[in-house]
Amino acid sequence: MSKVKESAAEALKSVKNGDVILVGGFGLVGSPLTLIEALTEMGVKDLTIVSNNLGESGKGLGKLLNQKKIKKGIGSYFTSNRDVGEAYKRGEIELELNPQGTMAERLRAGGAGIPAFYTATSQGTKLAEGKEEREFDGKKYVMETGLRGNVALIRAYKADTLGNLVYYKTARNFNPAMATAADYVIAEVDEIVEPGELDPESIVTPHLFVNAIVKAKMVLTNEGVVCNG
Repeated sequence: MSKVKESAAEALKSVKNGDVILVGGFGLVGSPLTLIEALTEMGVKDLTIVSNNLGESGKGLGKLLNQKKIKKGIGSYFTSNRDVGEAYKRGEIELELNPQGTMAERLRAGGAGIPAFYTATSQGTKLAEGKEEREFDGKKYVMETGLRGNVALIRAYKADTLGNLVYYKTARNFNPAMATAADYVIAEVDEIVEPGELDPESIVTPHLFVNAIVKAKMVLTNEGVVCNG
């Protein structure tokens, strides 16, 4: 059965107030810009966004931030968008900073059904304050919990109508992990083909993880973000 939706708005119907939303991307690279833009046009609020960063000023998730629809951000690199710091100073958003590798592992754990794990990263720093610590072989480790979302918005290069996904080089970043760690997964892609047209060896995310597919209308180019229709 085809999982292709007519519009991003149709695909996002399941999003509701207070949802935890996983959003792929590293900066704007590999970010589902069409889905994010559609989300800015919805009336939802009090969202927790799990993403490496919160876009750029007025772009991508940065637009959602400026609409004050994000209650909490969980990520690794918030300073790529100066608006985040200003919103935090005004008390408009809660932030949870994760070392980048730790965040990737938290997502992997969430997708694998692992509730928690231990890592030496952040031990002895402010990021470890209030977290459980244990000692293994004479070394201290910090406990981190798995991350899951109600919805994941991810970006891929190609999909077949069943939902099998192929990514483009480093634009895959957090997207494959997020595809495994949410109750409902929406993939934004450049090209949609029929089943059997994708090279099986190129498929990274199997269709079982994907609930909906939309065609990208906003694309990141060397000249910036452009609209393809």
